[in-house]
Amino acid sequence: MILTGCDRSSASPDEAAPAVTVAIARSEGPVELDRLELADTPEERARGLMGRTELGADDGMLFAFPEPATGPFWMKDTLIPLSIAFWGEDGRIHTIVEMTPCEADPCETYPADAPYTFALEMPQGWFDGHGVEVGDRADVELPTG
Repeated sequence: MILTGCDRSSASPDEAAPAVTVAIARSEGPVELDRLELADTPEERARGLMGRTELGADDGMLFAFPEPATGPFWMKDTLIPLSIAFWGEDGRIHTIVEMTPCEADPCETYPADAPYTFALEMPQGWFDGHGVEVGDRADVELPTG
């Protein structure tokens, strides 16, 4: 079982990895996110957004996996409510879940409905508030270098 956390709390913005961009094609037109943090190593994915006390309205974290993953996410030591969307190599969002902070074990886990190569955590309600639905397409632009 893979449990992926939702702390870059010790990293200053200057030390953070380059931002990643995600464009989501929706029925109302595209929405682009260009201030996302990238978690693409096992350590970054395990730490996620743990310990954060705030997150900007359009800020979030993209979890990138080298191979399709199936493990659930959890909210251990994550202090702010989040929403998460999962999609696979085809770019189609297949799962959107609302997640609740958890400071003590056992914490609820949040599985995807299918294998995924990307998971995007945003402030809770972001996907609903922006009209993003299951079936919409997400295109990822990862930093080079």
